[in-house]
Amino acid sequence: MTKEWGRPVSQVTEHGGGVWSIEVPIPDNPLGHTLVHVLDTDDGPVLIDTGWDDPASWDTLAGGLAALGTSVTDIHGVVITHHHPDHHGLSGQVRDASGAWIAMHAADTDVVRRTRNAEPGTWLDYLTAKLTAAGAPDDHLAPLRAARASGRMRTLPGLSAALPDREIVPGDLLPLTGRRLRAIWTPGHTPGHVCLHLEETHPAKLPGNGRLFSGDHLLPGITPHIGLYEDPDDTTVTDPLGDYLDSLERVERLAPAEVLPAHQHAFTDAPARVRELLGHHEDRLNGLRALLATPLTPWQLAERMEWNRPWDQIPYGSRNIAVSEAEAHLRRLVKLGRAEAVPGGDPLTYVAA
Repeated sequence: MTKEWGRPVSQVTEHGGGVWSIEVPIPDNPLGHTLVHVLDTDDGPVLIDTGWDDPASWDTLAGGLAALGTSVTDIHGVVITHHHPDHHGLSGQVRDASGAWIAMHAADTDVVRRTRNAEPGTWLDYLTAKLTAAGAPDDHLAPLRAARASGRMRTLPGLSAALPDREIVPGDLLPLTGRRLRAIWTPGHTPGHVCLHLEETHPAKLPGNGRLFSGDHLLPGITPHIGLYEDPDDTTVTDPLGDYLDSLERVERLAPAEVLPAHQHAFTDAPARVRELLGHHEDRLNGLRALLATPLTPWQLAERMEWNRPWDQIPYGSRNIAVSEAEAHLRRLVKLGRAEAVPGGDPLTYVAA
């Protein structure tokens, strides 16, 4: 695989030092594409993420690999940053075509296994119950109940995602001959999200400590979604926003020379971006605490939060994600002693403490 460094070929860009990215499209999504990274190793190319399970996405991935003088059948391994379908969707097809192994953090493998094994309506039942408890109105709950009755659950993405056959152990080097790629556990966006630190001198000699494949954890111009870690059988009160903020500080201390994210574009000065995100979330927590001068349900809080468009223009599915993000921030405020639940409410409301 010998393409001129920095020169895009179709959806392919070389980043130097045996690293490329392929823009694999995400159908009907404003993100546009996932950057699937290709890492050359002595045993053959290894993919970091694979893209959405869609024929056009598969064709783009295959075409990008062909532009690099290789093919899907040559893939040696697949390293997944997290289980979301725009990252893990095509992993099974890649493994079927090549015999490649698939590696993922155990916490996200548990999510994949749980989703595959669940009865068709389990997720819809759980989501309906969660939204009811959050104070969602009946007109929002009605489509979920209709979908449950019709059995449309099996058409949703991620229900038959491939089970990984290797575990990514935080702190360990991945078994890639000729490369030094270390797993950094960065929970927040998902419980098992990992960044991957390429512990090699930057090919352009940029100052810093190697390069970081950051998945969705650290993006140059987007704040990744931080919602609840959903497990219908687990009543543990998690703190995903707290996990995310801690993970950001871990990446800041790493100080990579360059970040290669799964969306948008490569960038430098990871510590500066981390500080921006830490400041963003602190400002948001302060703003939400001000909104809680009067008791609000999570749904009411989400309605009042600042999003990238007015609440009445947010699509149906995105409202569910927004409420989950509101609840994640509420949990953080409660843990910090800056908000508290009002006893006896149904649905439960929260107020500033």
